[in-house]
Amino acid sequence: MAIYNEVQLQRIFIGKLKHGGDLLEELTSVCEQNGISLGRIEAIGAVKKARLCIYNQQARKYEFFEIEEPLEITGLFGNISLRDGKPVVHAHITLSDAHGRAYGGHLAPGTVVFACEFTIDVYKGQQLRRAYDEETGLPLWKM
Repeated sequence: MAIYNEVQLQRIFIGKLKHGGDLLEELTSVCEQNGISLGRIEAIGAVKKARLCIYNQQARKYEFFEIEEPLEITGLFGNISLRDGKPVVHAHITLSDAHGRAYGGHLAPGTVVFACEFTIDVYKGQQLRRAYDEETGLPLWKM
């Protein structure tokens, strides 16, 4: 059975990130500076290079990979919640290269912004906190 809460839209932020910044760190910084701890995030744009990861379910660890070329952000979607009392951006990203090939996974530190426009929807409601989930080995929401 699904476990869920009802939330209400409280605020919306839209903006652009600085050229050359780290995509995940910049988005996290916006959340920290504005006290955002419950929300949804999306973005489009381009990166100079990317660092992503996938979760290996059998090994129960993240496996990282890098793409050392310019890429378009065809979609970035994620959520914002708390982990260890601090806002954490959990985002998945799809990128495309000059030949239209797509790459995707969890956004990881080390992805460098060329240009990025973002939207953050801030919610009001019961706070979601990430904590270790024994069944998956992941830091999932605890409600």
